[in-house]
Amino acid sequence: MSKNKLKTEKPESKKAKAAPAPNPEVLKKDKEPEVKVKELVKDERTHKVMGVFFLLLSLYCFIAFTSYIFSWEEDFDKVNRYSTKELFFGDVKVDNLLGRLGAYVSHGFFYKGFGVASYLFCYFFFLLGVNFIVGRRVFRVWRNVKYILFGLLFISMTMSFLSFGAEFPWGGAVGNALNKWGTGFVGKTGTALFLLVTGLAWLIWKFNFDFKWPERKPKPPKPAPVPMAAATATAAPVVPPAAVPEKVQQSPIAAAKGNGLKEDGGVMVIPPGDPEEEEELPAMHLVEKEDITVIPAHIPHTVPLAMPEPEIMAPVIEEEDEEDYTDEELEAAGPMLYIDDKLEKPQELEINQEPVARKKNNAPEVAFEIKPTYNDEEEEEVTPVHTAVSVDPFDPALDLSNYKYPGLDLLANHSADKVIVQDTGELEKNKNQIIDTLKNYDISIQKISATVGPTVTLYEIVPAAGVRISRIKNLEDDIALSLSALGIRIIAPIPGKGTIGIEVPNVKKSIVSLKNLLASEKFQNSTMDLPIAIGKKIDNENFIADLAKMPHLLMAGATGQGKSVGINTLLVSLLYKKHPSQLKFVLVDPKKVELSLYKLIEKHFLAKLPGEDDAIITDTKKVIHTLNALCIEMDLRYDLLKEAGTRNIKEYNSKFTQRRLNPQKGHRYLPFIVLVVDEFADLIMTAGKEVEMPIARLAQLARAVGIHLIIATQRPSVNIITGTIKANFPARIAFKVSSKIDSRTILDIGGAEQLIGQGDMLVSFNGELVRLQCAFVDTPEVESVAEFIGNQKGYPDAFLLPEYVDDKDTEGREFSLADRDPLFEEAAQVIVQTQQGSTSLLQRRMKLGYNRAGRLMDQLEAAGIVGPNMGSKAREVLVKSDMELQEILDTL
Repeated sequence: MSKNKLKTEKPESKKAKAAPAPNPEVLKKDKEPEVKVKELVKDERTHKVMGVFFLLLSLYCFIAFTSYIFSWEEDFDKVNRYSTKELFFGDVKVDNLLGRLGAYVSHGFFYKGFGVASYLFCYFFFLLGVNFIVGRRVFRVWRNVKYILFGLLFISMTMSFLSFGAEFPWGGAVGNALNKWGTGFVGKTGTALFLLVTGLAWLIWKFNFDFKWPERKPKPPKPAPVPMAAATATAAPVVPPAAVPEKVQQSPIAAAKGNGLKEDGGVMVIPPGDPEEEEELPAMHLVEKEDITVIPAHIPHTVPLAMPEPEIMAPVIEEEDEEDYTDEELEAAGPMLYIDDKLEKPQELEINQEPVARKKNNAPEVAFEIKPTYNDEEEEEVTPVHTAVSVDPFDPALDLSNYKYPGLDLLANHSADKVIVQDTGELEKNKNQIIDTLKNYDISIQKISATVGPTVTLYEIVPAAGVRISRIKNLEDDIALSLSALGIRIIAPIPGKGTIGIEVPNVKKSIVSLKNLLASEKFQNSTMDLPIAIGKKIDNENFIADLAKMPHLLMAGATGQGKSVGINTLLVSLLYKKHPSQLKFVLVDPKKVELSLYKLIEKHFLAKLPGEDDAIITDTKKVIHTLNALCIEMDLRYDLLKEAGTRNIKEYNSKFTQRRLNPQKGHRYLPFIVLVVDEFADLIMTAGKEVEMPIARLAQLARAVGIHLIIATQRPSVNIITGTIKANFPARIAFKVSSKIDSRTILDIGGAEQLIGQGDMLVSFNGELVRLQCAFVDTPEVESVAEFIGNQKGYPDAFLLPEYVDDKDTEGREFSLADRDPLFEEAAQVIVQTQQGSTSLLQRRMKLGYNRAGRLMDQLEAAGIVGPNMGSKAREVLVKSDMELQEILDTL
């Protein structure tokens, strides 16, 4: 019975304890939100209202002050006569545009204050308004306060001194008091000197002028006597230092350390905090390294403090910058310590948790690292150093000993910022979008890091154990959709790393200026044979390559994606580094307008066929003759290398400058020759095999003798870039192309179709695929460089290639001694004196092309001087003395 009673009473007791059911007709009162003063002060809207207030105050003061300058005489007696109460509440009429309040405020600032220096208060209110509205520190308030305080005292005293006795209060009461004290203490002359020295000292402190006495240039030494044959030979340079702007001419130590008195230097990264987002998404954990150079837009430049642990890095604030931070920023930054006179915040490294798949509520926290970008600010603008050739008995640059290299002042600095600035908020947003997209497909990651480049940011992902790389690779379109970005490219995996890369274009892109690349220490101190400055990597490192080691370069990309600018970048790089005796260009321009800028340097750097007027080749038939002439030049150079016992052009030129080769035997100094073809597809379409065969020969054999090719095309299809050509062009540059097939044609891999254009390119070199932003050089800059070189003394004519005569042009012509070559007698004397009936001997000794030398040999055979052709052996010389030769020549 007791058990039954308990069972029946239990539910009744529960019902008794249960709360009464709510009445749907009775509405509950809404809870009134509590307004906290601290949250109100920190609210973003409060900051914007304050910003608008300060901007309006700045504008109000500016209008009142300006109106006071014109209406002060009419309002002066009214402001002095009436009390403040009468001015505010009476009916007094004033001429100031902003009424009685404007007249009273202006009178207080001008007459009783600092005079015209009061305009600095308008500037101060403007700084505060901009900082409050934008929500971050655009202007450094404390530094500007120091300038404003100095300006108030200096300008008011100076204006009072200059306007002594004037009725208008130019210096105000403060300026008059300072001027009266100064003139009484040191006199008028002493006060004037004090103001002059103070003003100059401030200008020197602010702008750091260079006061250098012009150095006397030493007289050039008299050239040593050179044999006639050597003096006419083509040569390599004694390289003079390039003319660079004064800003560039500083010591490497000063360039490395920077100006310690200026408030620049390193950088600091402090992650922004948002508690609401941290609850929903994994928090960003910064694992900072020793030389971070990514700058959040709202954090000042400070110097990072290196820590013993490579993956623990605390934000660092300099003592002089500590007061620039608000109390809220210092409170949010947490506890700080002073280490080596620097304020440092200790930061703990969070251990990566094991990911739990398919559980969104217990998602692991992903470590996020912003990788350091390569800061070449210390390398920029150093004095150009051109390594001079060691003093040898023969100097190939004596023909143009007064040649001056173009200076960096001829180029424009298109990039305003030397360090890439990337807002941390954008990095955080993209990181969260990537994590959310992968989480939606149950893909967990352990770590994500970001490397900021000029136009692209690389996010490196370390996937969790057991995650297939192909799953992330297949989400390329989904990640692009979530980021709302154009040109997403996934590298899975990154070669040499255990990470997966996601390249995302930056919202704010930076222009890479060629001037900065050429001024860098990496380019100036380069020992490469043919250094070319191509662009910057994603980590902001300058990409300088050696064309001589490529040894040929193939460029492709759709129309308007930067090929012509890329060609100009390569050519200008070589012009800044090489002497005219070291380098010659063969320029092929089917478009007729792209390379015409270089016509001015024809007598310095260009090569052409004998008898041609224009060194820029535009006619397809002349292109065929030029390519075949280059093949003849290549064969001649190989003969010279063979006789000299050398394997490449560098060894041969070294022997020649050391006087170990005799110019009497046909030896000469060999400059590098760079063939540039701007539109290769047009040549293939019009000439076909006639162009492809000599290009293939040059690509296969010309490397050792110093002939290098740069070929560009906008149609990277298989019928244009054949397998024979691709096999001999290991270095390739791909700008943005229209399809994946074109990308595979040029690079043997996809990815070029996902570039964003405007100089964004992929470079395949030394088995590595690198994404670069091409350096930019504008047309007026190229014209300036070409004019600077063209106005100097050059060679009598352009570098002449061997003569080439097409066999089609000589068909049907009968041979006759009456139409013998003008060089017939000279060729006969060379053959008789050497007793060698060799066509290659005539080519070397007389600098002839193969066809002309062959015709001369046929004429000598018809005249009975040499015997018939004997295959690979030299012909027999039938005339043994000069007297016999003269008798034969007299009878002809």
